[in-house]
Amino acid sequence: MLYSLKGTVVMKDTSSVAIECSGVAFLAVTTLSTLSKLPPVGQEATLYTYLAVREDALDLFGFASKDELESFKTLITVSGVGPKAAVAILSALSPSQLAVAVSSGDVKAITAAQGVGTKIAQRVVLELKGKLDISAFGSGVASDVAAASKASVGYAGEDAVEALVAFGYSRSEASIAVGKLDPNLSTDDLIRKALNSLAKKL
Repeated sequence: MLYSLKGTVVMKDTSSVAIECSGVAFLAVTTLSTLSKLPPVGQEATLYTYLAVREDALDLFGFASKDELESFKTLITVSGVGPKAAVAILSALSPSQLAVAVSSGDVKAITAAQGVGTKIAQRVVLELKGKLDISAFGSGVASDVAAASKASVGYAGEDAVEALVAFGYSRSEASIAVGKLDPNLSTDDLIRKALNSLAKKL
């Protein structure tokens, strides 16, 4: 199994990159995030890779970070999510954003990925909740994920999140803001304090 490639970038387009290693160029499908991080053609780069084996093809997928590779491998364990859909999701969301979206049940954020519908996004949330490794993302992301999960516990928190979503905030933003507040507060107090918190970030 190929773990990584290190070599010269010989081609980049909107969905793939070719890396030449010892005279052999490997073509890897990748995310928009990885493409934006890769150097120009002619310079050296490293990709962390996954080889998808099918009856009629061998498809190589490459990522600029181990976090993105691990998120990709976790996504393809979800029923109905193949490698191409996983790449689309990681083109729309970074690994840390995906973790927050899953924790908060932010289906809409996941459907922002090209070709990913509501049913698939719901399945991603349902099957991956609590399964994504957030240890490498830093304390800030871990705190956001914990807050997003906490917000869905109790009617007051759920109602506050729904109100904030109605005000135009994403479910991820709303869940983080509410989840960082005292869960014993009333719905109205949660909404008011969460709005103050969100306004400070603008």
